[in-house]
Amino acid sequence: MQSDPISDMLTRIRNAMLASHPKVEIPSSKLKVELARILKEEGYIANYRVADEDGKRTIKVYLKYRPDHSPVITKLDRVSRPGCRVYSDSRRIPSVIGGMGVAILTTSRGVMTGKSAREQGIGGEVLCTVY
Repeated sequence: MQSDPISDMLTRIRNAMLASHPKVEIPSSKLKVELARILKEEGYIANYRVADEDGKRTIKVYLKYRPDHSPVITKLDRVSRPGCRVYSDSRRIPSVIGGMGVAILTTSRGVMTGKSAREQGIGGEVLCTVY
């Protein structure tokens, strides 16, 4: 039993990239699929696919590497945790490495990047940062 499925997802991606695996399988949920969608849109992963095998839904995340075989994701950090939630209004959404990275938030309008939330003038829970 895991207490934080988002941290589990981020850790699986981090570990797979450190081991230079081409893909990683993660148990599926709606929030995890949205996180994978944003990582793909922002160019941090090559692709993802939701698969239903033996009645268990999983997300297959295809990792992305540079030509020198180093991972595209340098750092993947969980910000808000079950024991210490981190919320931010639209004016205080963290800027990751001066705009070079991405903060991912859950808002009342769904999961989105910090930039999108700032543009729409909404805040939310800061799930993680990626660069």
